[in-house]
Amino acid sequence: MDKIFLNNLHIDTIIGIYDWERETRQTLRFDFEFDWDISEAAKTDDIEHTLDYGTVAQRVVAFVSASRYLLIEKLAEEVAQLLLTEFPIPKLTLTLSKPVQLHGQNQAQIQITRTRA
Repeated sequence: MDKIFLNNLHIDTIIGIYDWERETRQTLRFDFEFDWDISEAAKTDDIEHTLDYGTVAQRVVAFVSASRYLLIEKLAEEVAQLLLTEFPIPKLTLTLSKPVQLHGQNQAQIQITRTRA
């Protein structure tokens, strides 16, 4: 299976369990890996035969910007399910990074892989 990558998508949203996190938008980073057969698009040079990652990015930005989850785990799951429902993606891996302040400036990061039911 071929892969399409959409990396370094930065989106501001409300996320977190602490009071200050519920009042301040934070920038999350999303990286995606989509299983996708690109052979027909390569033959035809037609976007109708591939995953329109611009449309995918717009949908993710709209969804995440309006979201208000407590945990990045929940947000990641919801984004994965949204994409699998709205696009004919057979399998995706999503990596979500959130800034944290533990010792300096760090990133909390999770990665999930989901397949179409």
